[in-house]
Amino acid sequence: MPGHAQNGNGDDDMAHNVKLEFKPYDKPAEGGDVVVFVGADRKSAPSAAGLLGAELDETIARAAELERFKGKAKSVLVLIAPGGLAADRLIVAGLGEGEERARLDWTALGGAVCARLSAGGHAHVLFEAPGEAASAENAADFALGVLLRSYRFDRYKTKKKDDDNGGAPARVTIHVSDPAAAKRAWKSRAAVADGVFLARDLVNEPPNVLYPAAFAERAAELSRLGVDVEILDEKALKKLGMRALLGVGQGSHNESRVVIMRWNGARDDVKPIAFVGKGVTFDTGGISIKPAQNMEDMKGDMAGAACVVGLMHALAARKAKVNAIGAIGLVENMPDGRAQRPGDIVTSMSGQTIEIVNTDAEGRLVLADVLWHVQDKYGPAFMVDLATLTGAILVALGTEHAGLFSNNDELAERIAAAGRATGEKVWRMPLAPEYDKLIDSKFADMKNTGGRNGGSITAAQFLQRFVNNTPWAHLDIAGTGMSSPSSDINQSWGSGWGVRLLDRLVKDHYES
Repeated sequence: MPGHAQNGNGDDDMAHNVKLEFKPYDKPAEGGDVVVFVGADRKSAPSAAGLLGAELDETIARAAELERFKGKAKSVLVLIAPGGLAADRLIVAGLGEGEERARLDWTALGGAVCARLSAGGHAHVLFEAPGEAASAENAADFALGVLLRSYRFDRYKTKKKDDDNGGAPARVTIHVSDPAAAKRAWKSRAAVADGVFLARDLVNEPPNVLYPAAFAERAAELSRLGVDVEILDEKALKKLGMRALLGVGQGSHNESRVVIMRWNGARDDVKPIAFVGKGVTFDTGGISIKPAQNMEDMKGDMAGAACVVGLMHALAARKAKVNAIGAIGLVENMPDGRAQRPGDIVTSMSGQTIEIVNTDAEGRLVLADVLWHVQDKYGPAFMVDLATLTGAILVALGTEHAGLFSNNDELAERIAAAGRATGEKVWRMPLAPEYDKLIDSKFADMKNTGGRNGGSITAAQFLQRFVNNTPWAHLDIAGTGMSSPSSDINQSWGSGWGVRLLDRLVKDHYES
């Protein structure tokens, strides 16, 4: 799988193009890049100067003056290695000072440094922060950033440059005072990186390759990690009464699927937590067809489902002590002679009827049946759904935050805190009975869109009708799950957004 990190039993963890290893804090081998950290005073840790030479700080100071390098957090200065230093280049990474230093995101710093390392080369990172003791946890976070930045998706490129390895180094050795502790900390990060890479791969795949049945088979591969995977085909979905979901896919020759993934890492008597993903593998809009311009991006309308699969991979790979359910609804929304029409009325699994006024408001129909099924059959402690649901959330929040809607304040705040910790940020949006009235229908229990105004809110109000009293949160990731801006840790069109956020939520609050 492109970008997929393999977690071995040895000392090293392999990505598709980067080998990461932790070694004792010692003088690096000759050649390649050497990375050192400096504060706002542009001075390195005394131990770095002890290994690389007393003139290290003077060399950095001269270059910093010329390049106006201030040592701010995540700033990077690249130098040709001075005489006497057995390396090709010296990379100086700024940590900042004061509050900036206290808030430093070591994962983002790892990505920023990775971007400046020699492609295909070997880098040695002297992981010692000036003025403070080295942290194994920080070293593992830094390594995670390096790995996430190294990802590329080039499976379908037949012509590649000889030196094209995605701009990443071939090998990164992180020298720390306690390599054993760093390796222990890294183990769970490697599992999360694998989950992010899996989610990115799924979002980046073309729709002729990743149609509903193919997506379901990809999810089924989690069984190798001990995840129990059940694939529901159209016959099973009809028997369950998932007519809202089936209505979306009835215009496609690719049959719809629902996949239920269960990871049991806690006692049997512990309630599961549940994650539900929208998986529209391609969205033409149906009869309410989208404009042709940029329609190719609608292969990413399954980013919510991709996140859920990536998250379940991460939880299983790190053997999380939690009972978790991942459920994804997989459909293709196409406009043939059998396709759902505006004006149709469908009966959802819950028994509630829905007037279809716009066939391009399809994701909420998929989620409605899957949410109902999960809360009804498994009685989870909470449910979180993720969906590239509305363009309205892009208008409201742009691409820096996902929209968060919830019926439970504690769950909402925990998700927001996990977002602040990981950098996958959310912003809570309102739910209120006044908005709910906008989706009341003259002909059915509800209609599937409330119009242009407050579009992301009325979509969430729609979903709320299918969760009963279960604590629930809805994440609208239309701005963050695909085609989001590049960052220190991601240069891919498919971001894998949400895997790190929800893994952190589980780790901080729900593991026994």
